[in-house]
Amino acid sequence: MTTHPTAAQHPTALATTVLGSGPALLFAHGAGGSAEANYSPLLPGLAKDHTVIAPDYPGSGATPRATEPLTIDELADAVLAAADAAGARTFTLVGYSLGTLVSVRIAARHPERVTGLVLTAGIVKPDNRLLAVVEVWRLLLEKGDLDSFARFVALTGFSEEFFNGLPNDQVEQFYRLVRDSVPAGTPDQAGVVATADVSADLSRITAPTLVICPTGDALVSPAQSRRLADGIAGAEYVEIPTGHVVMAERPAAWQRLIEDFLSRHGL
Repeated sequence: MTTHPTAAQHPTALATTVLGSGPALLFAHGAGGSAEANYSPLLPGLAKDHTVIAPDYPGSGATPRATEPLTIDELADAVLAAADAAGARTFTLVGYSLGTLVSVRIAARHPERVTGLVLTAGIVKPDNRLLAVVEVWRLLLEKGDLDSFARFVALTGFSEEFFNGLPNDQVEQFYRLVRDSVPAGTPDQAGVVATADVSADLSRITAPTLVICPTGDALVSPAQSRRLADGIAGAEYVEIPTGHVVMAERPAAWQRLIEDFLSRHGL
């Protein structure tokens, strides 16, 4: 029987935002993001009826960058430890992008603690295209070429409609906003995306699950979300017309989908 380190044994303490009261929602953010960057549009509203627990991975927010390569298991244990530190024995997991890998791993290993699962822009295992995207991310960041990185993120992270809808005189400012918001731990977190595989975890998930697929996602193929929904028994699948960065393009619609799921399942 394979054993895994418990959250209490895990050495990594993540800086964590805790808001509100009520049933717990545990958030897992995406690579190159943070709790604030990925979830700030959602947290105030959800904290009205829930205890919101939103940790930052190493190298994001106030959490120091890791000194060793990150793994999906390490992130899963660290996020679980954040729930423990907040006093949440059970919780609904809300994962975005890399955070879906983290959430699936937690839900498969600790089904007794997970009351629900919401997966947006999800990943099961990186395909060739996603591996190429991650490689470009890491090469540009290694060279310190944040200007090119910002343009690449604009091309892959946002839908054609959103990007082309920016006024011409605001495009350079948009690049600067992307460039200036890159966390130090982005290369490490991207490395987790490149190596993680939760295919074998899907059949072990028992919690009610909602899979939200951004149909205009040019970073993570929408086929990944469909694979998640197909692999998790009873999973609900919905689509939202947006690129990968859902919180920038369709935050209100995203929040409504999550709140509806939580309400219908009494979470």
